[in-house]
Amino acid sequence: MIDPHAPAPPGAPPPWGGVQGQARLPVRQGTGRFLVLAGVFVCAACGLVYELELVALASYLIGDSVTQASVVLSVMVFAMGIGSLAAKRLRPRAAAGFGAVEAALALVGGYSAIALYAVFAWTGDWGGAWADGSRYLLVAFSLTIGLLIGAEVPLLMELIQRVRRQDPGGAVADLFAADYVGALVGGLAFPFLLLPWLGQLTGALLTGGVNAVVGGALVLGLFRRDLTRRARWTLVVANLLVLGLLASAAVLVDDFERAARHAVFGAEVRVALQTGVQEVVLTGGTHGHPLDLFLDGRLRVSGRDERRYHEALVHPAMNGPHARVLILGGGDGLAAREVLRYPGVRHVDEVELDAGVVRLARQDPALSRLNGHAYDDPRVHVTTADAFHWLRGAPSTYDVVISDLPDPGITASTKLYSQEFYGLVRRVLAPGGRLAVHAGPVTTRRRVFWTIDTTIRTAGLRTAPYRVGGRDSGFAAGPDRTAGASLAPHDWGFVLASRAETSGTSVTGPSLGLEPGGPRPRTLTPAALAADARAASRTRIPGLPPSTLVHPRYTD
Repeated sequence: MIDPHAPAPPGAPPPWGGVQGQARLPVRQGTGRFLVLAGVFVCAACGLVYELELVALASYLIGDSVTQASVVLSVMVFAMGIGSLAAKRLRPRAAAGFGAVEAALALVGGYSAIALYAVFAWTGDWGGAWADGSRYLLVAFSLTIGLLIGAEVPLLMELIQRVRRQDPGGAVADLFAADYVGALVGGLAFPFLLLPWLGQLTGALLTGGVNAVVGGALVLGLFRRDLTRRARWTLVVANLLVLGLLASAAVLVDDFERAARHAVFGAEVRVALQTGVQEVVLTGGTHGHPLDLFLDGRLRVSGRDERRYHEALVHPAMNGPHARVLILGGGDGLAAREVLRYPGVRHVDEVELDAGVVRLARQDPALSRLNGHAYDDPRVHVTTADAFHWLRGAPSTYDVVISDLPDPGITASTKLYSQEFYGLVRRVLAPGGRLAVHAGPVTTRRRVFWTIDTTIRTAGLRTAPYRVGGRDSGFAAGPDRTAGASLAPHDWGFVLASRAETSGTSVTGPSLGLEPGGPRPRTLTPAALAADARAASRTRIPGLPPSTLVHPRYTD
């Protein structure tokens, strides 16, 4: 999108030569003006696609979409202002300058996604400054693309006035009308067409190609008489070179993506798909290799230690009545596997946002074997829905609610750890019912863990926080996917909660233990659970405020 730039005052002489400052066009003035405004429209659409592509890819690779969007947009808008000022020197050669700017923008914008992904994939685990390479490159691309987009405005203003001299206010109005409509089209095309149909890499390359074709055609077709012979040939060669580079990358993009995926996830990638909600990657699970499930680049399930996580999440909550169980999230079926080990369970409702993950958990031999074919059990009923919205119209109450949701540090998950969310959960808890919440790591993100505990208590529930250690340290499971193994968390934190119950004159909370006579966990004992609760309590941070929808507090 284009930033405003002050036009020359009314009556000021044009800075170009020629008869009355007008260009000799191969078409009528009205047609020429329409073609310039059409070029503005397309360039604005391409510029906004570059912005959104940087935000989306940075959120996927680095995490925390709010931070990434703020960095990209603020740096880019700042750079647009600088680019607009810098382009003032090109106004006497507006046609040649605009052609060069569009060729450079097409190349930089088209290759930005591939370059970011390459740095993330091949240098992210080198340590030191290389671990933050994708962050630095994100700022560099935002700055460069912003400079080039900002340079478009004064040049386009000169070109539109070269077609037909008019009142500067009217020219500005026409220019920005085309610009803003183009930005609207680009903003809608990215999430609804480019991203689902082409993906981020091919979508960026295609946008660069369109940018190069339109920019080159506008200058070489409409304003070619403003260019010297040498300038014309230079622009032709430059645009052909840019288009050749973009086309070559588009042909090789599938091979590049496979190589990058193997660099990130290892050589045993078996499944890689985009579900419409997130990217799902499944590795291992055959020939004795442990299965790993990645959602949007974050390790969600590791076959090395998933049982320790799911037993710690589920079994303490099953200590009491458990005929009706609600699982929020957990589309991999592993929490359901642990729930179904209890013969007293009569009905399990699972609310999962991504139907593609559930389908994979049903159909993939290794993952369905790991979850004990939980989805074949007639007691399990799956609903594809957002957990927050589903709870607002929940049809019944439950003895146990298991919250197996993504890390709260991921922006999209923040509302699922809010006071309002836990208030909805409280409404569906039967008398004596328990809630178990995955609350992220304790040792590396204490403030987040204890903010969750505070938020649950503020919603009217009593809590018993605890942690378990021993998780695999090969990948960061939290929101910062670029953290190396040395920074990866080595434990999981949980909060067991229940409605406050009055016993005599005291108010009691949930009893942290295991069901007497229930199925015996393989990795959890009552003594170890009590020790884990004591270890967690020693890390308590008092006085933290709760997190709400309008004031989320899950930042380190």
